[in-house]
Amino acid sequence: MDLKDYRQEIDAIDDQLVDLFHRRMEVAAEIAAYKKEKGLPVLDAGREREKIKDLTGKMPPELRNYTSVLYSSLFELSRSYQNRQLLRYTELYNRIADAIEHTTPLFPQDATVAICGVEGAFAQIACEKLFPRPFLLYINSFEGVFSAIESGLCQYGVVPLENSTAGSVKKIYDLMISHRFSIVRSARLKVDHNLLAKPGTRLEDVKEIFSHEQAIGQCAQFLKTLGPEVKLTVCENTAMAAKLVAQSERRDVAAICSRNCMELYGLKCLRSAIQDSGNNYTRFICISKNLEIYPGADRTSIMLATAHKPGALYKLLARFYALGINITKLESRPIPDRDFEFMFYFDLETSIYSQEFVQIICELSASCEEFTYLGSYSEVV
Repeated sequence: MDLKDYRQEIDAIDDQLVDLFHRRMEVAAEIAAYKKEKGLPVLDAGREREKIKDLTGKMPPELRNYTSVLYSSLFELSRSYQNRQLLRYTELYNRIADAIEHTTPLFPQDATVAICGVEGAFAQIACEKLFPRPFLLYINSFEGVFSAIESGLCQYGVVPLENSTAGSVKKIYDLMISHRFSIVRSARLKVDHNLLAKPGTRLEDVKEIFSHEQAIGQCAQFLKTLGPEVKLTVCENTAMAAKLVAQSERRDVAAICSRNCMELYGLKCLRSAIQDSGNNYTRFICISKNLEIYPGADRTSIMLATAHKPGALYKLLARFYALGINITKLESRPIPDRDFEFMFYFDLETSIYSQEFVQIICELSASCEEFTYLGSYSEVV
């Protein structure tokens, strides 16, 4: 036999498998109807374990792991199909549906918004991109922004989530685990970093540079050209760094920040656009204490923890794949006080009006021990 003959044999087997898979899913739907009538849960973990044990025992040793993976995936697909037939609405979905119905159709034009930093921060620019007439409340830390939302001190907060060059803002993901909030919109902001100093300071005079750690990371190549003797000092915010330089008596310090800070703090630009990539974007999220879902929401953010055992994340991802839901972001963060256990953050690309959205939300909120719905929203580019 040659390769063509082997492929023809494989094709014939696949035809049989497709017919059998179709029949199996039909039976799964009949089982779903029976479970609905009797009030039984979709998942029968004990039967699945026994079934996999029986099936793998029928295979030669070298194929047992493959068989286990195959049937674990098949069971996941069957459960997903059964859930589609049953579609039991959960308390969470009812809360989402209520938010969709009662949220005003127009995103607020003016609001009290908390941001981290001082005037001139990139968060301020992002905020003004989201709200035409915001009243800004400047907070000293990211945690302070979340606390301001929870306490009702302000209606919204705007914080950076990730950068196209330097990656995720880890502190924000950690705060997401410990605070209650909803994401109501996001914005993508083109970020150009500039090296600002007091008038009269030359580039060769600079001995110390202040900025946020993300900005420092985004300008790594430029900073290397200054030599190892230049000290890099991390600040809470790029605009705070500019303010520190402006208030300092020293003439050998500079700040990496937005060009807006030049006029605000009476500084001059030593070098412009010093970021490593010309295509440098930071994504900001707008958070609220209340669940608000505005028309056109096509992005959903969730957090959940999986069982601490092999294949748990794989089985979870299979659910999204089976429903055709695109995962645009997956971030893991350690859960405080729980060794080697992680919380997973997902950004999902799916309309809130789709059947797939309804199913995945109902499935996950009913089956995951730890599941947090962070919100559904649209992104301003």
